[in-house]
Amino acid sequence: MNNTLKHWKEAATLILAARTSHGNLPYIQQQARVQNHQNNTFDYEVLLLKRSQKSGFMPNAFVFPGGNVEPSDFSSDWIKVFSRYEQKPNFGLGLVKQHDNRSPMFTTDRSKFGSLIPGEVATRICAIRETFEESGILLVVPENFNSEDNQNLIDITDHDKEEISKWRQEVQRNPSQFIQMCRMMRCMPNIWALKEWSNWLTPVFSQGLKSRRFDTAFFICCLNAKPAVSDDKKEVTSFKWWTPVEALEDYKCHKIWIPPPQFYEISRLCHFAPINELHKFIISRSLEGCEQWMPVIAQCEDGIVHTLPGDDLYPEEPDLTGEKQTVVCSNETIQNLVQKGGCFHRVVVIDGTPTLLVNIKPKYKHINPLTTELQSKNKL
Repeated sequence: MNNTLKHWKEAATLILAARTSHGNLPYIQQQARVQNHQNNTFDYEVLLLKRSQKSGFMPNAFVFPGGNVEPSDFSSDWIKVFSRYEQKPNFGLGLVKQHDNRSPMFTTDRSKFGSLIPGEVATRICAIRETFEESGILLVVPENFNSEDNQNLIDITDHDKEEISKWRQEVQRNPSQFIQMCRMMRCMPNIWALKEWSNWLTPVFSQGLKSRRFDTAFFICCLNAKPAVSDDKKEVTSFKWWTPVEALEDYKCHKIWIPPPQFYEISRLCHFAPINELHKFIISRSLEGCEQWMPVIAQCEDGIVHTLPGDDLYPEEPDLTGEKQTVVCSNETIQNLVQKGGCFHRVVVIDGTPTLLVNIKPKYKHINPLTTELQSKNKL
């Protein structure tokens, strides 16, 4: 692991989209407002897990499965598990374009810290391991698997339920047991099924406040069918599969709470009704990479604005460490800020109701989230 990290921990999360219907549903061009969508146009659902009320980070939030990167995710013992791909760049993942703003969790030379496992591989191992721990979904392939056959929607391999249950408990107790499990089962984490999607760094909420922060890699994977899920009754207390629109509607109605990164990413998915279209888009940009985003908070008279890179309110040189960065305060209303025009890349929250305002051009062949109409406080 990168032992120089002192301001945050590294983490990984997985957006799992699973087909719910094999019918050829028509693709309806998405409109500007989420409420105009018809849920029956989506032939897939996304898995969200509810964090425990006792969780020290985002209690009661509905999130994608994922968690902290562990030292064992960077263990050189994985070399034997992936022996077939040891000599290939990034273990056969391909070479992602290395632009100036690419996240340090991917660009850091891990060999300087004693690991032979690249960041792109270790973070995927983490996402797969955490998904297994939290939901029971195991994304592995046989040790003789050919990664070039991994361009279609993923089918989950059936395993002995009793054996998998025992291994799940072992991995929950000790993450390094994930390596031993793969050895004994003669399988590999299916790192090739996970495509790089985004990278979010927890914002600084107040100068000097020692809040928990995470640099989180977001991966995405499309499944051919919904697998069985079981929460762990520890970190996760419940789960649900939603279409992207249904999840956003429940959030806007205050039935559930979804953190800003998940809200943003689910809003991106709203552009893709058929899972085949989503999968095609994911594959088309899988080697484009992404940049690290740290929201900078602006406290307005009537709400909060989470500004992102490219927004006119976003600092030219944000303090990622949090040693100097403070929350920006404004005496203006959010509506007044919007009326000034300019470049918007922000999540606006008024009385707990979120709104996305985005008019910038996305980078790295990505897509902007579906935006919604801003409502002033007196309309809510």
